[in-house]
Amino acid sequence: MSIARTYAVALNGVDGDIVEVEADIAAGLPAFSLIGLPDTALGESRKRVVSAAMNAGCPLTTRKLTVNLSPASLRKQGSAFDLAIAVAALAAAGDLSPESAATTVHLGELGLDGRLRPVPGILPAVIAARAAGFSRVVVPTANAEEAELVDGMEVVPVASLRHVAIHHGSSLDPVDVESVTLGPGPGAASATAASSATSAPGAAAPPEPDLADVAGNEDAVEALVVAAAGGHHLSMVGPPGAGKTMLASRLPGLLPDLTPEQALEVTCIRSLGDGRGVGAVGSGGALIRRPPFEAPHHTASAAAIVGGGTMRIVPGAIVRASNGVLFLDEAAEFPPSVLDALRQPLESGTITIHRANGIAKLHLCTWLLVRSTSGNRRPTTKVSTGRLSVAPLWLRSVVGACTPFTRITISPLQRRVARRRHGAECLQRRTPLNTWWASMLTGSFDRIETSSR
Repeated sequence: MSIARTYAVALNGVDGDIVEVEADIAAGLPAFSLIGLPDTALGESRKRVVSAAMNAGCPLTTRKLTVNLSPASLRKQGSAFDLAIAVAALAAAGDLSPESAATTVHLGELGLDGRLRPVPGILPAVIAARAAGFSRVVVPTANAEEAELVDGMEVVPVASLRHVAIHHGSSLDPVDVESVTLGPGPGAASATAASSATSAPGAAAPPEPDLADVAGNEDAVEALVVAAAGGHHLSMVGPPGAGKTMLASRLPGLLPDLTPEQALEVTCIRSLGDGRGVGAVGSGGALIRRPPFEAPHHTASAAAIVGGGTMRIVPGAIVRASNGVLFLDEAAEFPPSVLDALRQPLESGTITIHRANGIAKLHLCTWLLVRSTSGNRRPTTKVSTGRLSVAPLWLRSVVGACTPFTRITISPLQRRVARRRHGAECLQRRTPLNTWWASMLTGSFDRIETSSR
């Protein structure tokens, strides 16, 4: 009887728990048993691991094989345990070094051909492994750039199970295989033609909308600058076509770059949310340095805004907008239950998601809430017909009453006149945007009326 072990990571929100993967080979009829509270996707890993090991040239034992995921009371989800299960089984059979496998964390999904496929949440998983005292992690090649963002960890990128066995001392001959690349969705093997330019690792991120593109709307621009400088929430009320969405999409451009700690948090959330990793979001293997911008549709559910899921708990729009901007376009069309769900995150800065299979606590950082409404339904602020009102948002039902606010009213007629003169003014001025709005911050705001209610 022989036994071997290695380690993997079970994610719960953005936090990770170390899972010990034990493999035992005993006398008996050929069988492969997987225990330790796996979910459906993980339970199916038995067939994936057997086929992958056979096609990689390192077949599993034909004796009775039992794999245990410890702690057994912790629910394990997803296919990221495939590689650890295969390595533990091969180490128990003596096909590779058990000592080397026992000091390494293995993350990755196995294909039937033996190649490793990328998995979501690599960055928070590697951070959890480092916090647990490990110094080496084996990841798929497509997730290598993301894993290397964690300091103090030796990242071993591999393309197939055969390469992992060779790394742990197997006598197999190396065989060149084509690595599985990141695609347009979680765990996809290839990108479509429409998205290949933006999803390929190292691709340049799309340009950020610039506030200098706005023609006129001087009062609204000043309101955005004040909100960005002071961290105020905004409420924009006006007729369709007044420029509410255009202005809101340009607010992140006024915010400064993220600090290293903030960039790591945002990148972890992005890695966990869409499962495409760092290279697929256009950051070229680096941390996300710019504030995120989330604009969910008004038909989004409370779980989509706050976060949740039946099996794997994923962050919602609020968490993805951490350190950035959350824009609720046509806020009056959102269900009241969704708007009520914003109260607790605004007050406490954390979201605790309870499900029957576990609890996940997601930490929020500073984020700006921007909402807009066309005035078709009665909003919480007064609407002037034919005008666009821009004011920091303090909803009575969310934050409380008697809160100071700033209101700026824009006339569409003045906006059209300013648009006609915009081209000539740009030719004469040609002032960089950063210098322009910095001078506005140091200037006077006589046209801004501040009151309280």
